[in-house]
Amino acid sequence: MSANDLLFLHPLLGADDSWSGYLVETAPDANPENALAQLCQHPLLRQFDQRQPWLLPALPGVSPQCTIETAVHLFPARATEAQEALEKELRLAKCKLGLCAAPEERLPMPGTWDYLLIGTSHARTLRPFTLAGMSSRTIVVATGVHSPADYAWARDNACSLSTSEFLLSRDQKGKKADMTRVKLLEMLALIAEDADTEAIEEIFKQEPKLSYSLLRLVNSAAIAPRSPITSFSQAINLLGRRQLQRWLQLLVYADPNNGQHPNPLLQKAAARGRLLELLAAKLHPAPAVDNIEDAAFMVGVFSLLDVLLNMSMTEILQQLPLAPAVRDALAEYGGALGTMLRVVEAAESRDLAAAAKQMAESSVDGESYLNAQLSALNWAAKIHHTA
Repeated sequence: MSANDLLFLHPLLGADDSWSGYLVETAPDANPENALAQLCQHPLLRQFDQRQPWLLPALPGVSPQCTIETAVHLFPARATEAQEALEKELRLAKCKLGLCAAPEERLPMPGTWDYLLIGTSHARTLRPFTLAGMSSRTIVVATGVHSPADYAWARDNACSLSTSEFLLSRDQKGKKADMTRVKLLEMLALIAEDADTEAIEEIFKQEPKLSYSLLRLVNSAAIAPRSPITSFSQAINLLGRRQLQRWLQLLVYADPNNGQHPNPLLQKAAARGRLLELLAAKLHPAPAVDNIEDAAFMVGVFSLLDVLLNMSMTEILQQLPLAPAVRDALAEYGGALGTMLRVVEAAESRDLAAAAKQMAESSVDGESYLNAQLSALNWAAKIHHTA
């Protein structure tokens, strides 16, 4: 499979930590005209929040025909003649345009571009209040946000949107989950063993905050029950044990103290789980598990437990009775599930050359990956309202 067939979609965080836009990227030196044209016409886009921007690479032959109403066409700081001609064409058509800043190039005047993408390391070298002045007429998007400190700096310095690489690494000074580690891992072990309902319910009786978080989660827009779910037993009856098990896996990321504040780590775990689940049928050789979709969802969701618990994955896996295929994928990226997890992690860290290389070694094609990304992001985006 060629890197030209691949697109990588990244949610952008807004000032309140919610998903507030999407950045579309390609592997280095790729020419993804066909893939980008497919995205621009994709029917799933209608299910996303139509107010949020989609930041896309500007390409001749594709950008002028793009039908995404909130599209922002991105140009490099040093454009070719063809790109300069395309820029003029899109400006005449009154399209939204964005510039990807580069340290070696001067920043444009405020208002020259609708959006400015700038790396955090670059932005931190600018004179004080430079971005504040820029933001008066241009929306500033911070990229390369590798730490919570970077994220806080970007928010404090007029960046309206940012990428979220900082969610992928453990933070020794980060806020701890508001539940004991023992109870959390005990519940995860029960889920992994597909334990009796009574055993799981007993954990909820001992930890009331878990019950509160579960009910908020299952009543979120991603499920949208006709009438509110008010008890654990009702959740089982309405959702079924298989679906409830998936929500229990996501529950470990829920913070009962965050009020109505969005939870970006939960959304990232949800998107990973759903993405791997949707790709499971494409994996070859197929992992040796009873239900490949369930196993893939678990790999995606559990792959961020080290970040959540501030523990090594080795420590966590010692306490969870997982199927060998799931354990191998989480411990050492083993098997087809591990290969896809490595692709997802490289893409989320925006190491797109590595992601494309790993994808080329998998059995998943670019069209399937794009479809799965859109479905997973659309599903995970609806969780934030109450989780």
